[in-house]
Amino acid sequence: MEGKVIAVFGIANHRSIAFGISQALREAGATLALNYQNERMGRSLDKIADRLGDPWRRECDVTSEEAVAGFFEAVREEFGGLDGIVHSVATAKREELGGSFTETSWEGYELAQHVSAYSLIRLCRHGAPLMEGRGGSVIAMTYHGSVKAVPNYNVMGVAKAALESSVRYLASDLGPRGIRVNAVSAGPIRTLSASGVGGFTSILDQVAEKAPLRRNVTTEDVGRAARFLLSEDAAGITGQVLYVDAGFSVMGL
Repeated sequence: MEGKVIAVFGIANHRSIAFGISQALREAGATLALNYQNERMGRSLDKIADRLGDPWRRECDVTSEEAVAGFFEAVREEFGGLDGIVHSVATAKREELGGSFTETSWEGYELAQHVSAYSLIRLCRHGAPLMEGRGGSVIAMTYHGSVKAVPNYNVMGVAKAALESSVRYLASDLGPRGIRVNAVSAGPIRTLSASGVGGFTSILDQVAEKAPLRRNVTTEDVGRAARFLLSEDAAGITGQVLYVDAGFSVMGL
């Protein structure tokens, strides 16, 4: 991926799926453009940036239209264009990742949808003009809780379902402009955001016991799959959800 410029949204720390994807992209020669949500997250990113070759980075809150527009304008000025976008951003109120789904508040539902699903549309709106004529590719991170009721995943599962549907509509919309849009449905990984899901350790144990590969996946597994979808090797693939979950999703349990 020498010469390719990829914008990656969502690195929280070195355990993040977005960090694993960024490592895989850098190993293949891609140039990275990273976001951080605020100054505090920026300081956290600075501490691990050397592990990614000290890439270009800029503050950008994906819930702000102005911030996203400014981010991509800065990318245009710095690099002249863009070849891919990684959307690895999600959040929900911790108290709603457990207990009864019927108790979901509107504020919590709106927050999860805005950050975890609608932000993908916003990134595509502002990023697509930079990718036209370059065979651009967009990937979003999702999870099996989008299509199955996973205990305690609750409002995030609904947000991921909206995200996956958005992937299909964006693929249809952006395809004529030469831009592909796909999602990677990763198996459970012990990340900062996953730790907020009630009973998460039990989910890890069940996957390791029952998945065909008898293990959990790693950020490296997900990073390589994401790199494939962002590369020209996947030039004929769009609107799809690629499962990287050690095969757990194919089992009838």
